Amino acid sequence: MIRFGVVGYGYWGPNIVRGLSSLKGAQVAAVSDIDTSALHKVRQHYPSVQCYQDYRDILKDPSIDAVAVVTPVSTHYAIARKALEAGKHIFVEKPFTATTQQAEALIRLAQKKALKIMVDHTFIFTGAVRKIKEIIRKNTLGDIFYYDSTRVNLGLFQSDVNVIWDLAPHDFSIMDHVLHKKPEALVAHGMDHFDRGQENLAFITIYFADKMIGHLNVNWLSPVKIRSTLIGGKKKMLVWNDLASDEKIKIYDRGIKVKSKESINRLKVDYRSGDMWSPRVEHDEALRRELKYFCDCIEKDQVPINDGHAGLRVVKLLNITDQSIKKGGKLIKIQGSG
Repeated sequence: MIRFGVVGYGYWGPNIVRGLSSLKGAQVAAVSDIDTSALHKVRQHYPSVQCYQDYRDILKDPSIDAVAVVTPVSTHYAIARKALEAGKHIFVEKPFTATTQQAEALIRLAQKKALKIMVDHTFIFTGAVRKIKEIIRKNTLGDIFYYDSTRVNLGLFQSDVNVIWDLAPHDFSIMDHVLHKKPEALVAHGMDHFDRGQENLAFITIYFADKMIGHLNVNWLSPVKIRSTLIGGKKKMLVWNDLASDEKIKIYDRGIKVKSKESINRLKVDYRSGDMWSPRVEHDEALRRELKYFCDCIEKDQVPINDGHAGLRVVKLLNITDQSIKKGGKLIKIQGSG
């Protein structure tokens, strides 16, 4: 039995507590939150769970094996560092940290203490992303040409992060997980329409080797909620609509074949328009699967696929995106893989 302490019971914290409480091999021993009304809710739903306003009280409990950090990103580093120093494994809400330096420091500390880090990249545990990874691994799409994502909605405006840090980690972590390609450069444009100091809209382009390109549209000012992704390959193309109740993924046997290049301005091509099919996608809860996997990694001493290094790679892209926007959309080369 792995005993957990959960720091933060705001927006995402209740989902973490619920998910852990549903696992046979896990137990939520304590929850902390500076908001007493949040702790009142914990006591109502989980009367056996210890409640604290100071998260350090959780760290003092030697019976707690792991700590879930579900707080604003600006606090992740300090809380996670103290948890590791106290000998606890850590599960950290995305994004992992506010800077790459913080992420690297936590990775070093965890390695020194022989402790596990898992970053909450929930989407890579969804049935849809697991199916997409399988399709790409089997080379069904062929060489990948592009990854094009639209992730927009009206709100939720946040005081501590911009729309990039809120929404882009999903696609950064998905691309990192399914493409197995290192990004080489990035350019981004964003806008703060309300003079809050936080962008509410951004367009991000990521360049990979072999002419592969990624593009993200993240937006808090859309009148409708859209979660759609196109992945184009040499053989076939994939459309993922995450809001669809069924047929979330559709694969199209469509594309072109260049027959000849008569001149620099004229190509002769064949257009292929074949069948479309929708593969079966499992509908189990991604967060519960992720938390179960974290427990398994602890028990079996395995390195999670969404470990500190995966979190570092996402934070690096977030930092570079901010830099590019602040420099007026400058193309920035990405050094190293994280």
